[in-house]
Amino acid sequence: MSQSDAPAISIRNLVKRYAPAGNGEGKLALKGVSLDVPQGQIFGLLGPNGAGKSTMINIMAGMVRKTSGTVSIWGFDIDHDRRNASRAIGIVPQEIVFDPFFTPYEVLENTAGLYGIPKAERLSEQLLADVHLSDKAKAYARTLSGGMKRRLLVAKAMVHQPPVLVLDEPTAGVDVELRRQLWELVKRLNDEGVTVVLTTHYLEEAEELCDRIAIINHGELIANKPTRELVDMAREKIVVLTLEKPIDTLPGHPAFVKCAAVAPDIIEITYDKDKTNAGEILGAVQAQGMAIVDVTTREADLEDVFVSLTTQAQTT
Repeated sequence: MSQSDAPAISIRNLVKRYAPAGNGEGKLALKGVSLDVPQGQIFGLLGPNGAGKSTMINIMAGMVRKTSGTVSIWGFDIDHDRRNASRAIGIVPQEIVFDPFFTPYEVLENTAGLYGIPKAERLSEQLLADVHLSDKAKAYARTLSGGMKRRLLVAKAMVHQPPVLVLDEPTAGVDVELRRQLWELVKRLNDEGVTVVLTTHYLEEAEELCDRIAIINHGELIANKPTRELVDMAREKIVVLTLEKPIDTLPGHPAFVKCAAVAPDIIEITYDKDKTNAGEILGAVQAQGMAIVDVTTREADLEDVFVSLTTQAQTT
């Protein structure tokens, strides 16, 4: 298989057990995870806090040693070809980490030097322009706003022009406008051919941005599907009915998964769309003598699927 056909990242049977603090066995953070990140995609890595996402990213970055399994980045095994694997990936960490006494330009120049990039081949000015920081090139990094520091971290991760960019919770704690700017930058990099892996707690962002999503829970991979297919896994649909007059007793029917009153004259009925449809639900309500004056429906979204899958994983 040529690299043009190979995954951008390939992970097989990845296990990480942290050393015990006392006499125990130590925390098993990753339990034999296997997945591929296709080239050219924006790939979402989701999961609750403590699920193992950051551990996986830190293993790829060379900051955490895996217990067993294999990881390849752009075809380079992180054990047998660490140098090339490192050059193939850029990591944007959750924490803002750079010397506050350097200017943004110096931050990028120093990073380029660490990668052995000759001065004539460095792209510091272009990268600062890409993240809209040209006017701050000579300012001390400590004087930048939180949003500017986030953008500088993206530029720093792209200094060596890696084909893979990993963003670990890049929009945690930032305002709506900065979040929009960061996602525009991510989309542009992806349009230019960079494969992007991101972890996020904002499920609506993952649903909008990602081509494919993997969900990790308690160190195990519980889903890995194209985003649309994952959303389609949600079988439940909700219909909200406004009735002609208030009711004292909720309607009941075997097709209802759940029925709740949200106001004296408004009820919300959840049903399994694989087993019935909205027309049958409306017919069942009308058959019980209730006149309907308005109907709205809500499709399941990624948040519904995420909650459903992680809940199932905890009970099995």
